[in-house]
Formats: sequence, structure tokens, C-alpha cells
Amino acid sequence: MTNTHAAINNLTNLSRNYFHSLTQTPHRLRKRMLATWTPDQELNQVRQRSGADMKRKLNWYDLVALGIGGMLGVGVFVTTGSVAHHHSGPSVFISYIIAGISALLSSLCYTEFAVQIPVAGGAFSYLRLTFGEFVGYFAGANILMEYVFSNAAVSRSFTEYLSFAFGENDPNVWRVEVHGLPEEYNMLDFPAVALILLLTLCLCYSTKESSILNLIMTVFHVVFFGFIIVTGYCKGSSKNLVSPKGIAPFGVRGVLDGAAIVYFSYIGYDSASTMAEEIRDPSKSLPIGIVGSVLITTVLYCLMALSLCMMVPYNEVSDRASFSIPFLKIGWRWASNLVGAGASLGIVASLLVAMLGQARYLCVIGRARLVPSWLAKVHPSTGTPLNATLFLGLCTALIALFTELDIIIELVNIGTLMVFYLVANALIYRRYVVTQHTPPLHTVLFMLLLSLSALGFSMSWKFKQQWWGLPLFGGLMIIVTTFFQYMVPSHAQVAADWSVPLMPWPAAISIFLNVFLITTLKLLSFQRFAIWACVITIFYVLYGVHSTYKAEEIEMGANEVSSSTTNLQTKLELELL
Repeated sequence: MTNTHAAINNLTNLSRNYFHSLTQTPHRLRKRMLATWTPDQELNQVRQRSGADMKRKLNWYDLVALGIGGMLGVGVFVTTGSVAHHHSGPSVFISYIIAGISALLSSLCYTEFAVQIPVAGGAFSYLRLTFGEFVGYFAGANILMEYVFSNAAVSRSFTEYLSFAFGENDPNVWRVEVHGLPEEYNMLDFPAVALILLLTLCLCYSTKESSILNLIMTVFHVVFFGFIIVTGYCKGSSKNLVSPKGIAPFGVRGVLDGAAIVYFSYIGYDSASTMAEEIRDPSKSLPIGIVGSVLITTVLYCLMALSLCMMVPYNEVSDRASFSIPFLKIGWRWASNLVGAGASLGIVASLLVAMLGQARYLCVIGRARLVPSWLAKVHPSTGTPLNATLFLGLCTALIALFTELDIIIELVNIGTLMVFYLVANALIYRRYVVTQHTPPLHTVLFMLLLSLSALGFSMSWKFKQQWWGLPLFGGLMIIVTTFFQYMVPSHAQVAADWSVPLMPWPAAISIFLNVFLITTLKLLSFQRFAIWACVITIFYVLYGVHSTYKAEEIEMGANEVSSSTTNLQTKLELELL
């Protein structure tokens, strides 16, 4: 009875304290939403909240392999067939080039941040240090959504390709249909769940061993890509690139719409930036790993897309297991099985990297106390964020069990593009305001005009009216950027080991492309994104802001005690002297 009463009293006290905290919400929002940290605080004070440090065991080639492995399996096997069939036609390779340019520019922005602030938080840390806690949290929550949903989608594609590896022609042969569930949620995928759980256990063990496994799989994967590319060029026909309706049957609009969808394929390079705490030489390894992996992957994507469209006309490309079925049509059943096996291996590699990155994002968000602090704990013996890895692995497995790819993909794209847009803006602000200690007015005005010109251009394109808006807003973007470059020259930090060249142009073009690609997505994507944004904002208001406020109060109190103790010791020493 005593224990029961004690538990009831504790619960009552907790409820009372929480409701008291809610009454302080406006004050705490004002204090915390725009609160920023310095790089030194992020690298030292915040990182110590995880207990043990992550172990620096990775080299630059590990990072390149992680970046390539994270992207290859996700994109080319999951999105190429659908985009070629419904949006771009044989010009799907041009969609990959456009998306690749946007990804490359975003990767440059990521790289400068990663070199200067080598922590595992990626975009979350960069934005929190630049624009404050809420923007960082908003970006971090979207990145976690992107990782979990895309991993769930990709794991379901693994089941489809694996069925072809074993000679089955039905991609749903290993799924269990449950009558009574909604149509796109009724095919239960237990192989996908088993794969997610197996990789989760692997990642809990060690980052270095997981990296070695990824390196081996990525080497085999690139060789396998070479087989498909060579076979496509040898057995395919260039006539398929222009028939039945030309190289761009859906026009320029279809190519650009396709670019927004295949951007899903480049999700993964930012995983490399989350490895910053586990790289031996961050200033040299991070630029090579992040930028190099994007360039190599873009070339391979374009060659693979061309190969596919040469083997079969675009209107005969399958939405599912799109690289296995063409080999059946040319009579190479053994090659179809081989492609199924190779694609499955590539998907495993991409999942391994993505799940590696998602756990580190959640770990750093936990350090900031925006989610429960137990998610930030790093296991002392393995040096891995064990709790975050297990939690996200279970979430991913649950979504993979039910949800079809089509429901997920565009929601993932809009969240990803939004984060990359914010990171490009953050780089401009940090380079011209924070680093150079100049007044923010000119820089903020430039970012606003740049975003508005990109939005105006994109709306003119999307609604097919007022074509005069295209040269007007496109020219405005160029004029505004040129004027800003002249009025506020950039001086990269002398101490910086690496910085984005030709600023502000790479970041400005990245902002423009990200806004453009966002507006090409369907209305349903914006509706789902709005719901998600409301959910994470409510969580921040009800939990995150109160948790971080209390954490800062405790640390400030501890610092004051430490300072008082130090001053007392100094005073005693002086008196003794």
C-alpha cells in the first residue's frame, strides 16, 4: 500500500509540474525558439550529454562507400521505372542530371558545415546553430521522417527484387494479403520487416564493422551496375530512345516533374555528414566523401537509366522490379534472376547506410533534449547510439509491414527538399552574418528576394500561365544575386580547411532549384506535409520546449555552482599566500 501511495503521489506531482510548465509555454517559447549554440558548445558541452563518445574509426574511402551505398540502392531500383513510364520517358536520365545538380549544390553546403562543425547531427545541428532551436528541430524531425519512411519503402522493394532472384515473376508472391484493411495497406511484407530488424541488430554492434560490410556490398554493387549498363548498351537499341513518341514524350514539364521524384534517389549522401564524429580526419575526409559520392552516383544513375530505356521502350517499362523484367523480355531469365539478387544486395547496402544515419540524427536531437534523453545515450563498449538505433529500427519495421511505396515517396521528397532549402539559406547567413560579423539586414533581404523570385518562377511554370513570369523572375534571381555579391563580398574564414567556392552562387542556385522542385510535387504531398508539420510543432510546444528549457536551467545552475566553487578556491589560495 505504501508503494502504491508513493507512486500515486509521484504521478500527481508530475502532473502538477507538467501543467505548471504548460502555463509557462509563451515565456519559454520566446526564450527557446531562437536560442542558438556556438560550435564549441555543440562540440563539447552538448556532446557530453551522450555519456561516451562515438569512436573515430572511419577513413575517407569508408565515407565514399557509405555515400554511394546509401544512394545507389534507393534510387535507381525504386524510382527509375515509374518515372520513365509516367513522367519523363527515355529522357529520365536528364531528370537524374537535374536532380543530381541540385543534390551536388546541396552537398557543397552540407560539406562546409560538416567540416566546420564535425558533429553527428547533420542538418539539425547546422540549422540549430544558425537559425535557432525551433528551425533545427523542424529540420531534424523532417529528416527523421524522410529516413524512416524511405527506409520502409526501400525495404518493400527488397522483397520484390528478391522474389525475382528466386525465379518468381509476381512481386507480391511473398507478401500476405489481409482482407479488411485499406487497399494500399493490406499487403503485409514480413521479409521487409525481417531485413530491417536484422540490420538494426548489426548496427547496434559496431559502426566500423557495419562500414566494412557496406564497403564489400558497394564494390559488388558497382560491378553489378557495370553488368547492367554493358548489357543494356549491347543488347538494347538506340531506337528505343526515340520511339514511340520521341526522347521526351511528356515534354520538358515531364522531365522536370520526373526530376522532383527521382530526387528520392539522392537521399543518403547526407548520411555521410552524420559520420563526422566517427571520421579520423574530418576536414579532409568529409569533402571527399560527401561530394565524391554524389558525383559518382549521378554518373551511374544516368548510365543505368539510359541502359533501361535502350533495352525496352519507355511505355513497356514496369513500375515494379523495372530492371529485372527487361531481361525476361530479351530471353535472359538467368540475368533477370541475377539482377534481382544484385538489386536486393544494393538495397541492403542503402538501408544499412540510411539506418546508420537516422540513429545519429535522433541521438543528437536527444542530446538537445528535444526528445527523451535516453535516446541520446551512446553505448560505452560499442560506441554506437544503441537506444536510438533500436527505437527507429522498430518504427521502420512497423511502417514497412503495411505501407506501399507510392504513399511514401512524395511526402519524403517534399520534406527532404525543404531541409536542403533551409541548409542552403543557413550557409549564406552563417558565411555573411555570423562569420563576418556584419549586420544581418542585407543578407536576410537577399534570402527573402531570392526565395520569392524562385517561387514566382516556379508558380509561372506550374500553372502554365503568364509565361512572361519565367524570364522576369529568373532574371530577378540573377540580378539580386549579382548585386548581393557586389555589395556584401564574402571572406571565407582563414582558419577554415574547406569552404564552398564562388559564394553566394552555389547556395543561391541550390535554393532556387529546391523551391522549383518542391512546387512540381502534387497537392496531396503538401497536404500530408502540412499534417506532419502540425504534428511535430504540437510535440515541440507540448514537450520539446519545456524539456530544453529545464535542461538549460539545470546546466546554468551547475555552471554557476562550478564558477562559485572556483572563485572560492581562488580566494582561499590568495588568502593563504
